[in-house]
Amino acid sequence: MTEAQPTGVIDFNCDMGESFGAYEMKLDKEIIKYVSSINIATGFHAGDPNWMRASVELAAAHGVAVGAHPAYPDLAGFGRRAMSLNPSEVKNAVAYQVGALSAFTGRGGLQHVKPHGAMYNRAVVDAEEAGAIIDAVHEFDPSLIHVVLAGSKWEELALGAGVRVAREAYSDRAITPEGTLVPRSEPGAVIHDPDEVVARVVKIATQGKVTAVNGDEIPFVADTICLHGDNPGAVEIAIKVRQALDAEGVEVKPMSEIVA
Repeated sequence: MTEAQPTGVIDFNCDMGESFGAYEMKLDKEIIKYVSSINIATGFHAGDPNWMRASVELAAAHGVAVGAHPAYPDLAGFGRRAMSLNPSEVKNAVAYQVGALSAFTGRGGLQHVKPHGAMYNRAVVDAEEAGAIIDAVHEFDPSLIHVVLAGSKWEELALGAGVRVAREAYSDRAITPEGTLVPRSEPGAVIHDPDEVVARVVKIATQGKVTAVNGDEIPFVADTICLHGDNPGAVEIAIKVRQALDAEGVEVKPMSEIVA
């Protein structure tokens, strides 16, 4: 687990641009008012060129930083199904998707890369997968920030590679005693109660700790905290989180202003 202390500054990120064709995720325009960074879907699990451009323009209008949200090629499963891609395939999939979003931001307009769903979860426990993602992002642009699960082997590998790393925690996802995300297939994996979410965020941001599903309090220092924008009540949660962080004196900034 990560053992450093909280700094009093945190990035608040949200997955966005997950509309597709005529289907619009309508909460994006509200949630973006309360976050400092967004992760834009790059077409493999959701999103398309039109929504990618719209999301980049929305972020620019609100002064919010932009990152790519690459995934396995799994539109039908929203990128949440495990797939057996070899490291070369993972690397190419990430490079392809980061490059696609950069067409709308300009190469210097991307702040970070955060894998989505099953790709993210596998990178937490699979060194080859994590290494392929790290290589793809670094080769595309060494200045990009790698968003990784705080305290994971993935974090250790990224730091060892000398890349910029933002340690991530989740406001609305349950955590195992080992510090990994509880699989969505298990009851209670996603937390919907706004008050519980706010309490978890405040504890992470001010104490660098989180309560695992077995009741243990474990170290979990993060540079960025994620809110899932497709959860019911996400707008209410975003508002309450920002209010709570302000009340605790925690400054919310894009991760590029936090990560060395």
